[in-house]
Amino acid sequence: MRLSFRFIVPLALALAAIAYAVVPLVDQLTLKWFVRDLEIRTSLITNTIQEPLQALVREGSRVKVLRFLNRITQDERLFALGFCDVNRKLLYKTLAFPNTINCSDPVRDPDSDKGAGHGRLVELGRGLIQVTVNPVEDEGTPYGYLVMVHDMSFVERRSEDTKKYVFYLFLAIGAIVSLITVVIAELSWRGWVAGLKSLIRGESFRHSGNEVRMPELRPVARDLQALIRELESERRSRDETQVNWSAETLRGILRDDLKGEEILIVSNREPYIHLRNNDRVEVRRPASGLVTALEPVMRACSGTWIAHGSGDADRDAVDAHDHVMVPPDKPAYRIRRVWLTQEQEAGYYYGFSNEGLWPLCHIAHTRPTFRSSDWSAYVEVNRKFAEAVVTETKAEDPIILVQDYHFALLPRMLRERLPNATIITFWHIPWPNAEAFGICPWREELLDGLLGSSILGFHTQFHCNNFLETVDRYIEARTDRETFTISYGGEQTAVHRYPISIDWPLASPAMEKPVEACRAEIRRKNGLAPDALLGVGVDRLDYTKGILERFIAVERLLELEPQWIGKFVFVQIAAPSRSSIDEYQNFDARVRALARRINERFARDGYEPICLKVEHHEADAVYEYYRAADLCFVSSLHDGMNLVAKEFVAARDDERGVLLLSQFTGASRELTEALIVNPYNVDQCAAALHVALTMPQAEQRARMHSMRGLIQEFNVYRWAGRMLLDAAQMRMRRRLHARTGDDGRRAGARRA
Repeated sequence: MRLSFRFIVPLALALAAIAYAVVPLVDQLTLKWFVRDLEIRTSLITNTIQEPLQALVREGSRVKVLRFLNRITQDERLFALGFCDVNRKLLYKTLAFPNTINCSDPVRDPDSDKGAGHGRLVELGRGLIQVTVNPVEDEGTPYGYLVMVHDMSFVERRSEDTKKYVFYLFLAIGAIVSLITVVIAELSWRGWVAGLKSLIRGESFRHSGNEVRMPELRPVARDLQALIRELESERRSRDETQVNWSAETLRGILRDDLKGEEILIVSNREPYIHLRNNDRVEVRRPASGLVTALEPVMRACSGTWIAHGSGDADRDAVDAHDHVMVPPDKPAYRIRRVWLTQEQEAGYYYGFSNEGLWPLCHIAHTRPTFRSSDWSAYVEVNRKFAEAVVTETKAEDPIILVQDYHFALLPRMLRERLPNATIITFWHIPWPNAEAFGICPWREELLDGLLGSSILGFHTQFHCNNFLETVDRYIEARTDRETFTISYGGEQTAVHRYPISIDWPLASPAMEKPVEACRAEIRRKNGLAPDALLGVGVDRLDYTKGILERFIAVERLLELEPQWIGKFVFVQIAAPSRSSIDEYQNFDARVRALARRINERFARDGYEPICLKVEHHEADAVYEYYRAADLCFVSSLHDGMNLVAKEFVAARDDERGVLLLSQFTGASRELTEALIVNPYNVDQCAAALHVALTMPQAEQRARMHSMRGLIQEFNVYRWAGRMLLDAAQMRMRRRLHARTGDDGRRAGARRA
């Protein structure tokens, strides 16, 4: 013990001397860090405001410029702003701008990534400030200089905090080292290290010539390791806003958080369909928001996609196990096709799914139809897909992504067959309120099936709330609205919001074609004048998409603003859908009749205001229309998300064009810079069309720039990554609890 104190006292003195020497260094480093941080903020602010600032400067309104600069200085660290012309003459400055500051400071290099060193620190009466002169440009040509003055007084406050933390750090280090020293006095270093490793592993080790066994520490070691992994996963989840989400990021999650575990996707619609065209077989991607979102995710995951083989040449393309590798040009994952009889497809897909659940969940004023025979087919097909999943699964605890309303019963069937699986069910369409859902004759069975999921996802929080209210009303379960979990049958289901998105950037040859070339080609292809203004709508031919309301809005526009007759054409791309259902046949006829009536009314020398294209278009052709259009109109009467809106924004790398978006889409919660409309309000929609056609380019650019930034950050890889990260945390907790429970039971048995 005396040896320990001989070591501890000099150690404490040495730590005090080190702390005294470190504090000035900490002050210097703190100042450098914050100066670098402010330089980065300066670059970001300059890049963000230079375009709107240019427009205001050119307009020459001093009041507007000063109002704009004062609004920016509301930032707590940004003390003052000034603007100088190219001759370094100060033209505008905010009220707090110091008189001793001018534009003569060295100009900051915008291409430098060094940050610090390009500004000047000045001592004023109020404290330390940083002055930076930044060039502002228009397409590479400077039109002035932005002088930014940052308040650095906060550095002193942070420095005091840092000194306090350094003191506590060295105090803690001294205490820990002292404790370790006492222990080392009792054990030799080599014996201590070897013994500690053995204890953690639960193995035997030699101590004083005797063999010591402590297997009871083995579960403690496993719990510590699991806790470390869980904390790391939670840290990654907290920092996800700093992640650049991409296919590689998703692969990293699979590699690091899920350790390459097996991933399967189950959906009714397959991502690639093989169809016969005369003597050859074509491979086609169906018009589906689900496929648009999931296909790039699957390419990143390299798993198995289980789907209904609906193409007339699908059987010819698969191997002996009903597998086919896709995409055809660069295979990255495989499809397992499930074959259905005509009776099964008619009852499960056309019947219960699309004449029952689809109108039930969409408020589009179409009455749902429920038949016992359709329900029987729905149960049978869900069971058939469950068999396919079990056959394809190689592990006892796979991750299974169940997609959409076609498979509400599948999660429970899989839970019974694969109790250790992590089942993520995503409901792509809206979830109605409890009263509306209550008219379904099999409501309890559907809820029981969905609650077999580990995680149940919806596009919006509103749909999550509706689901919890539905569960509360119709089945015996405990819902926790703080954590949004449902306890049912001894199991928990987490109900979360995961707004779906699209690939970024869009991987299409059309994106490599200049916008002007797309504009000219589309107008030539449709027989339009080169200067014709073009609107576009892209949908399945479905009564929930508001196509009739869209056409009526175009008609109303031409009534109220006749100057657009002959100048504005609206192209509606409508992919045929569910044509064997009477409601869809009637809707098809109504859409064609309305387009014909409006065209006859406003026809002028070959001009027709509506160009209706009821045919399938490949994604590349659709993107070309997006790039050629002056506006895109999404007028859904009720939609879970609607990815057409996001695709249009992503396609406009020229930051031109206007998006008109229905308030009844999930996308309207995110793309708030679009012109949000009520599709049932014809006059409002007509007015929005007029606003879109006359919107200045600067406003178009500002709106589109904001929406593109959001979609870039919240892309499809983030959507999938968040679900997989939640699944990883859930699996980690489950395994930790299982080990803890098993070890506790074994310990109890030994004591008994």
